[in-house]
Amino acid sequence: MACNNIEVEVRSFLTDEQYDRMLGFFRTSSNDVVEDNQVTYYFEAPIDIRIQQNNSGSKIWMKKGKMHEHAREELEVKFSRDEFPMLEQMFAMMGYPVKVKWFRKRHKFSWKGFSVCVDDNRGYGRILEIERKTNAQGKDWALLEIRDAFNKLDIPVTPKEEFDKKYLEYVQNWRELTKS
Repeated sequence: MACNNIEVEVRSFLTDEQYDRMLGFFRTSSNDVVEDNQVTYYFEAPIDIRIQQNNSGSKIWMKKGKMHEHAREELEVKFSRDEFPMLEQMFAMMGYPVKVKWFRKRHKFSWKGFSVCVDDNRGYGRILEIERKTNAQGKDWALLEIRDAFNKLDIPVTPKEEFDKKYLEYVQNWRELTKS
């Protein structure tokens, strides 16, 4: 049996009008609506490893490959919400300082076999993300289906280069950008 640990995702930055339109659409057109407040720490490490605390728990997760690629292997381990300080301490004790923190209000939906997130990231922007977990053999097909979904929603896909640039700016300035 093939392991479905490849996350295939496509993202786009949203204008305020697009954000409101997507929230309205998915609230009436999907199942399993979840609203979540998330705090995520990325670490200075040789791999992309993160910890997150959200409304229902906390987790450690790792992604292989390059940031903002459409398909990346992903592994995660879940913990209770109150174990987040222990996770933070564990990474500090291993010598991995926090590289950047994200503060996100996430609206997550199940729609036509996809996981859809409409996010408001403090200091970074509003994003539509559509993803599907698959195996290595299914990643190209999943990417085509996700791109088709963006077309049907009339949301242009933001190029990877734009995400890379915005991410680097955020990493350099996140403390200032996320002040309340």
